[in-house]
Amino acid sequence: MIPNMFKIAGELTPTVFHIAARSVATHALSIFGDHSDVMSARSTGWAMLAASSVQEAHDFALISQAATLNSRIPFLHYFDGFRTSHEINKIELLEDNVYESMIDVSAIEAHRKRALDPDQPVLRGTAQNPDVFFQAREAANPFYDATPDIVQKTMDDFAQLTGRSYRLFEYVGVEDADRVIVLMGSGAGAVEEAVERLVSQGEKVGLVKVRLYRPFDVSRFAAVLPESTRRIAVLDRTKEPGAVGEPLFQDVIAALVESQRESLTAGVIGGRYGLSSKEFTPAMAASIFSELQGDKPKRHFTVGIIDDVTHTSLKWDDDFSTEPDDVVRAVFYGLGSDGTVGATKNSVKIIGEHTSQFAQGYFVYDSKKAGSVTVSHLRFGPRPIRSTYLIDRANFVACHQSQFLDRIDVLKSAQRGATFLLNCPYPADEVWDKIPHEVQQQIIEKQLRFYVVDAYAVASKAGLAGRINTVMQTCFFYLANILPQAEAIERIKEAIRKSYAKRGESVMQKNFAAVDAAIEGLHEVAVPSEANSTRHRLPPVSANAPDFVQRVTGMMIAGRGDLLPVSALPVDGTFPTATGRYEKRSIAQEIPIWDPSVCIDCGLCALVCPHAAIRTKAYAPSESNGCPAGFQSKPWTGKEGYSLTIQVAPDDCTGCGVCVDVCPAKSKEVVKHKAINMSPKLEHLDRERTNFDFFLSLPEADRRQVKSDTVKGSQVFEPLFEFSGACAGCGETPYLKLLTQL
Repeated sequence: MIPNMFKIAGELTPTVFHIAARSVATHALSIFGDHSDVMSARSTGWAMLAASSVQEAHDFALISQAATLNSRIPFLHYFDGFRTSHEINKIELLEDNVYESMIDVSAIEAHRKRALDPDQPVLRGTAQNPDVFFQAREAANPFYDATPDIVQKTMDDFAQLTGRSYRLFEYVGVEDADRVIVLMGSGAGAVEEAVERLVSQGEKVGLVKVRLYRPFDVSRFAAVLPESTRRIAVLDRTKEPGAVGEPLFQDVIAALVESQRESLTAGVIGGRYGLSSKEFTPAMAASIFSELQGDKPKRHFTVGIIDDVTHTSLKWDDDFSTEPDDVVRAVFYGLGSDGTVGATKNSVKIIGEHTSQFAQGYFVYDSKKAGSVTVSHLRFGPRPIRSTYLIDRANFVACHQSQFLDRIDVLKSAQRGATFLLNCPYPADEVWDKIPHEVQQQIIEKQLRFYVVDAYAVASKAGLAGRINTVMQTCFFYLANILPQAEAIERIKEAIRKSYAKRGESVMQKNFAAVDAAIEGLHEVAVPSEANSTRHRLPPVSANAPDFVQRVTGMMIAGRGDLLPVSALPVDGTFPTATGRYEKRSIAQEIPIWDPSVCIDCGLCALVCPHAAIRTKAYAPSESNGCPAGFQSKPWTGKEGYSLTIQVAPDDCTGCGVCVDVCPAKSKEVVKHKAINMSPKLEHLDRERTNFDFFLSLPEADRRQVKSDTVKGSQVFEPLFEFSGACAGCGETPYLKLLTQL
């Protein structure tokens, strides 16, 4: 695209690209947000307009469209990928008359007249020689010189129509600030909150939000800097290895020299933050202001990580908080594809549209399409919400999957006195003894109100097996008391109508039934004064895992990857293989259980399993001496004198049921009973964990002794593609797995 962008700009073709800025793949691919992609295009000749919030992204879409038509300079309108692009916020939508007033019809007509037209032929896209190319390249200078004024006039016209005023560079803070942060994008929200808090404490600090990054207007930038400014920290959300500094840092230095304020350049430091959507909080912004106040601030620094290699990182105080008391903060832990994210989005919309409250929703998930942990962050309060960071002091925490308690610290963000809602299969008078000791301790120490609901049972009774989102959403509205109960239920049902109308009346009625039954299934748990559970949170990986998996992969699996220092990570992105076996997600509600008395040894169950969570092994009977009491086997028909075991990996199975669907062996005595049958996981978990560990200790089949070109034979060999992040029931991964077994 970049070569095309050079051509579009060189031919002065009005254009707008609306970009959710994301990371460019370097040592690793990342789908998350920073400015590395848009910064790679800064030399193309496009104007670059940065939005820092959902409202600005909405407004700047129109402003950039009007400005490109009037200036003939193409515009790159960008906002932070995920942090802004995937945030839901209550904003003021533009009316049609604003669009009509902002767009100059004569500019559109002029744009169309410049189109290549056989009735008015011109030649565009020529090849030029050294005699004229240079001059022709400079001929566009007046268009770029005029663009900042055009953009500012467009913003002024927009303000007249909407009341929302924007400047190319906007200053926030005290008039006599001696320390100023300069940045663009969503990080401005966190810095602005820090500035307000520090100013209220008497500190002289400020913030410059960069809106029009290209063309960079030196005079306007210099004009917004307070005369009292002594030191400046320029923050870039990108990294350019080998450069003197990152892009905005270099531009600020150059702008100070150009504006004859070069004496300030000695007090300018540059920092990197937020790469690949790394968290950037007001506490981190406060640490930058603190660094600026030091005798010898770091000329180049990072914030948000622990750099123990080149020692660029700044320390920050996690206790520094700018969250107002009148903003309700809720965090929901769900499983990818269980509907938690969708339900939370509907909750944000209900609150934003049907109350006077402002609402914000943001959703954290990894690169898996389904089956990963999702964390939904919801804020609502009496004022517009500009907090562009995750909630770390929640009034309400919901855990939609009880197995998370064994592996993830879901209550780390719960503040004292918060409400904790847990979906689990145990009644209120039994659940306390079923949760880990560490969770009990947190509930007691933080004085949490603890509620439980068996959402899967409620959903199943309503005919929605596995879809718990509407049940949990109803419980949230009931406990949060945002709306009167009857109104909340009606609003939830309206959202269901919008979401599921295309799936038919039957699906909608099932969801309505789940909503109506949800509150009846909700119960408060009496919290004892002491933690008495004998269960403890499981380690993220097994004790026999390799050292790298223990130190690095295990931390990532446990959701503590942010705590890893620079020295822990591979310098070139090289990771060991076969680490998927250590991520025991344990997400299935039901797992397949083998009945050897019905089995015909076809191997189809193992063949179709998308995650290699069902394995078959053929072995000499003597190899199973000392097996666990519940370990099963049968004589194998594939080779005389061999035993066969089909074993499920209970913590790796996703519960898709494809193995049961494909199984051709049916019992002659029991109706619908097959050689492999789905059964509630909790009834078999401990036994099958023990069985699977023993199963792995059995020797792998000798390829010289078994035919590998049959389904039955191929499946006794170890797959080299296993436990992937594919969706439950995926139809693609079995082919990859089979290729590694042939």
